[in-house]
Amino acid sequence: MRVAIENLDAYRGGRRIVTDVSIAVPSGTVLGLLGPNGSGKSTLLRAVSGIDAPSAGTVRYDETPMTALTRRQLAQRVAVMTQEHSEEFEIPVLELVLLGRIPHGRGFGRDSEADIALACDALARVGASHLVNRAFSALSGGERQRVLFARALAQDTPVLVLDEPTNHLDIAHQLELLDLIRATDRTVLIALHDLNLAARSCDAIGVLNDGHLVAHGTPEHILDTDLIRSVFRVESTVVSHPDTRQPHFLFDSRSPQPTGRAHVHPLDSIQEGTTTR
Repeated sequence: MRVAIENLDAYRGGRRIVTDVSIAVPSGTVLGLLGPNGSGKSTLLRAVSGIDAPSAGTVRYDETPMTALTRRQLAQRVAVMTQEHSEEFEIPVLELVLLGRIPHGRGFGRDSEADIALACDALARVGASHLVNRAFSALSGGERQRVLFARALAQDTPVLVLDEPTNHLDIAHQLELLDLIRATDRTVLIALHDLNLAARSCDAIGVLNDGHLVAHGTPEHILDTDLIRSVFRVESTVVSHPDTRQPHFLFDSRSPQPTGRAHVHPLDSIQEGTTTR
């Protein structure tokens, strides 16, 4: 499913956080959103997924504007994993993952055998089957991240919106989760902090700075030392991976230069319906 964001503005706490962002995500593409803290990544994802209504602009799923969809219809198209969650009550892990089936079924507590099978399969895919009877509130941060991603998978939507899903995960589980995301063949919008992981795992990159989209394209065309200096205020060195030949960034020191806005690069290397995977 194609996601098109057109001239989107979004406010939080009475402040405009995202300004005039336009970006198209072709069906089956993994789009990584990068930017420093406070750049607007989470706010953009909340607006795109319908958690918060944008103050201006349009979000379309294929040709359907988000505003034309009911909450149930939207939840059948988009599964969301946010940084903010309040599942501190003593709900068993399986029941939490089954919450992802509500948009497709008859309501909480009326889960079919097929729903339970989908939930168990999602837990198995994220390596969390052993947690099925544990209380969510008793899990570690990394375990919670895997269970929350399982809930998103169980929702069985064509679009995934994921805000920092690798938080609290060790490097092995970060790589495992990102490989699983790539293997879903869904349209994915994912906020990440690690530039090298984003370059490894995403088909396209969008870079936000002060709420503006300042760069957009394939990782090899977008990520360079000039952009890292201007957006992240870090001096870096680029090296070539000995096996894949992909660029890999080594971060050297904090840059003394003020943050500037990078030139916006058009996404011209990913066509509708195709990916670089």
